[in-house]
Amino acid sequence: MRDLPLPLALTARLMPVAVLAVAGWALASGPLSASPAGEDTARDTASGPVSTDESAPSTATVTKTYEKAPSPCSGVTEKTVKALVPGAKTAGKEIASTNESVRRTCSWNALKGFDYRWLDVSYEVQQSDDKAESAYRTRTTEKSGGGAVPGLGDEAYSVVNLTTEDKQQTREGVVYVRMSNALVVVTYNGSDFESRKAPGTDEINKGAIKVAKEAAAVLEDSQ
Repeated sequence: MRDLPLPLALTARLMPVAVLAVAGWALASGPLSASPAGEDTARDTASGPVSTDESAPSTATVTKTYEKAPSPCSGVTEKTVKALVPGAKTAGKEIASTNESVRRTCSWNALKGFDYRWLDVSYEVQQSDDKAESAYRTRTTEKSGGGAVPGLGDEAYSVVNLTTEDKQQTREGVVYVRMSNALVVVTYNGSDFESRKAPGTDEINKGAIKVAKEAAAVLEDSQ
């Protein structure tokens, strides 16, 4: 149905209210009225006019620990970048985002000799702790086979997987950290293009967790 022009739409919506108001007045002032004379007037006078101040704070407002995502490229120290991604520019490269207050990602990658390494750090800010927890549950369920990382954030999880394509192995570790209404997501992977093997599980897992701890500390300091 086509919307009515605003003045006409308002008139149509207010007309039943006006009719009910007139009927109510007739009942209140006629012989069927059950209220003592002057009671309604006294009550209205005592209560005063209804406030329409839109600036009054809403009781439904949710307090967020983290309002926006910090700079992701500052989430990892230069020393860690040099150790985990040899040959990469330590400044990193921030990936374009449609809303930087909600999600920001920085990436480092380099090929040194035949060894290739890739590192991503992302900050994601949700509207509430509940939504962050729901996102955390969804992510960790999709990446099954990992385990909890004690003492990191409100909760943390790491998983390492090996993939093979055209006989070339790649091992990737992912760490999810939930801190109140925010998530820290770290992805770290590597390949050896000479041996066509991947670095060991322990190397990838420890590297990803180390980065997650640094990135979580930066998020905490950003409050």
